[in-house]
Amino acid sequence: CLDSKGELHKFDSHWRTDDCHDCFCSRGGIDCCSSFAAPADYNKEKCVSIFNKETCTYKVVEKDDHSKECPVHEWVG
Repeated sequence: CLDSKGELHKFDSHWRTDDCHDCFCSRGGIDCCSSFAAPADYNKEKCVSIFNKETCTYKVVEKDDHSKECPVHEWVG
């Protein structure tokens, strides 16, 4: 399989992309899905979501103080 970056992958191989998607190569082509859940229900006026590409996770923190986490009521992904 040839991915969008032009890299060749063997059939039945798995890999994670730079943008945190898990991909699988089969004879039918490449299938990818997100490897993370995104926050969907939190106080968007008071808080902001920050994505960490190193860990492929989101953290939701107060806009004025990033050391304080905000509660998230729903995640999607």
